[in-house]
Amino acid sequence: MLISPESLAILGGAIALAGGLAGSSIGIGWAGSAGAAILADDPKQLRNVIVLAALPMTQTFYGLIILIIILTTVMPRVAEMGAGYGFAVLGIGVIAAAAEVFSAAYQGAVCASGISLLTKTKGRIFTNTIMLAVMIELFGVLGLVFTIMALSMIGVM
Repeated sequence: MLISPESLAILGGAIALAGGLAGSSIGIGWAGSAGAAILADDPKQLRNVIVLAALPMTQTFYGLIILIIILTTVMPRVAEMGAGYGFAVLGIGVIAAAAEVFSAAYQGAVCASGISLLTKTKGRIFTNTIMLAVMIELFGVLGLVFTIMALSMIGVM
């Protein structure tokens, strides 16, 4: 066989982590850019800016959790099961990456909007922005949960 099932499984986990890293980088970049502009006008908003700009970081941890699960639990089992299972784990990793990248990027966009209104609202938009960002966070969490469910359903966990 040219490509081993273990290699495909590891690739799926690596892609899931890459999606989390890329999405978090994009989201934090957008939020941080808005934060830099606001801090020039009102340095007292530093705490609010840091909290809101850091929210998209969690999707990187979800991608890392997926990679760790695949390396420790899935990979030893997929070696015994055959190439089809390696491709299945790869596909699941790609879906997880999509969930994490879009969740983190759009969470960053929401946070950037909230940050841009901090001075105008004297910080009162902070809690509302967190609530809206948490709604988008749910999709990152669901990406992790669905990944674990899918790996379990195909019998590699």
